[in-house]
Amino acid sequence: MRIVGGKYRGKKLIELKNYDVRPTSDRAREAIFNILYSVIGGVENRKVLDVFAGTGALGLEALSRGADEVCFVDKNTELVLKNVALFSSEKDKINVLCSDVTKPLRLKGKYDLIFSDAPYDKGLNEKALKNIALAGNVTTGAVCVVETRYNEDLDLPEFFKLFDERVYGMAKIRLYTFSS
Repeated sequence: MRIVGGKYRGKKLIELKNYDVRPTSDRAREAIFNILYSVIGGVENRKVLDVFAGTGALGLEALSRGADEVCFVDKNTELVLKNVALFSSEKDKINVLCSDVTKPLRLKGKYDLIFSDAPYDKGLNEKALKNIALAGNVTTGAVCVVETRYNEDLDLPEFFKLFDERVYGMAKIRLYTFSS
């Protein structure tokens, strides 16, 4: 698994076998960032929130492509911390929070790009995004990228408006805009 674009293109990320993490494939990640580029002009100068961060690949990809700040949230931050350590020159732009995002949490600031890649078939994306939105941590017009299993239903609150969805292997990528 590697960073597929930007300043750190080609940089290898740590991916442990026998670890309860299912990272977004390189192919799907590249497609996500191509879509983001065509829809919002890329991720430069964006504040990014990567929930269910796992390896941190989505947030680190955003950082490589010019994001101003990335906050990673996961119940188990061991793997994301290992990958974040590979980007020591960017440490001022990175925050890692060990927390369960499906429960109320305290985040500092508002984010305009959110990645949510919860374990499949558990309804966790819905809980997390609702919590984040109700806590006031999402800017109006923010883009939310949600990964689910290709056949998994996703029922987000009405303030998330679907504008694109694509299937890559077993994964379905949905893109939403947020309006308060």
